[in-house]
Amino acid sequence: MAVPALLRQFTVDDYARMREAGILTEDDRVELIEGAIYRMSPIGPLHMAIVNRLNRLLLPAAGDDAIVSVQNSVRLSDDTEVQPDIAVLRPHPGDYEETLPRAQDVLLIIEVADTSLDYDRTVKLPLYAQATIVEVWIIDARQQAVEQYTRPAEGQYTQVQTYRSGSILRAETLPQIEIAVDRLFPSRP
Repeated sequence: MAVPALLRQFTVDDYARMREAGILTEDDRVELIEGAIYRMSPIGPLHMAIVNRLNRLLLPAAGDDAIVSVQNSVRLSDDTEVQPDIAVLRPHPGDYEETLPRAQDVLLIIEVADTSLDYDRTVKLPLYAQATIVEVWIIDARQQAVEQYTRPAEGQYTQVQTYRSGSILRAETLPQIEIAVDRLFPSRP
């Protein structure tokens, strides 16, 4: 009779100790999802360009009302530490120097999906809803569209809107953030 393999479930604290010990380095593209370490997709030129455009657009709009954190970790629970492409965070003394931002610190999470659309929608989005992240944008780089998810309740988002060319996307959490969808995809034919 075969004995089933027993997987080790890690906590966020275990994950931090792996970084401190050098088992995981800042070059490792991984995140901790419900106790398991997942390898993230590599970042390609299209993905990088959209993240750079977002950063350039978000910084002046957020001003001193928020911190724009690019590809840095957010702790959602004791066993989940994600690395969204962008997290717009509440201002915090020391800019989170002593602690990772937690779900309640997040005003907006943005995921840029070039090759990771299914993963972002089916794995990460439900985690964000369970953690009651108030607003999430998933940018579908291939279809040149932005999905805006708001109003989390009972582990899912109750409002979903899709924005395409010609649309203006407004953040519910920070109304001063308005982005013309076309500015994310300037190489559009």
